[in-house]
Amino acid sequence: MSANKLRIRKGDTVVVIAGKDAGSVGKVLRVRPEDRHVAVEGVAVVKRHAKPTNGQTGGIISKEAWIDVSNVAFYDAELARPVKIGFRTVDGKKVRFNKKTGAVLEQA
Repeated sequence: MSANKLRIRKGDTVVVIAGKDAGSVGKVLRVRPEDRHVAVEGVAVVKRHAKPTNGQTGGIISKEAWIDVSNVAFYDAELARPVKIGFRTVDGKKVRFNKKTGAVLEQA
């Protein structure tokens, strides 16, 4: 699978399915498709020591670490469970859709 074919996007709600934070639900903050990683809000939080830079104070900063995209699944709030995402063509445009309900998420 090529690096640019991620089904998870920034702003999606996902559930972590593997690792120490399994079962946690959060919003995707950042996506790095070139190496298939995502950062999820409130999941895999690490502490980093930062030096003061222009306009920012130094100290210990908590931030979300990267998680492999294979360890998260799209979370459907209506069903309250993880679901698979697929692609389909609607009116000549490629869109993402929920494979469980068939609902179109948005244009791809």
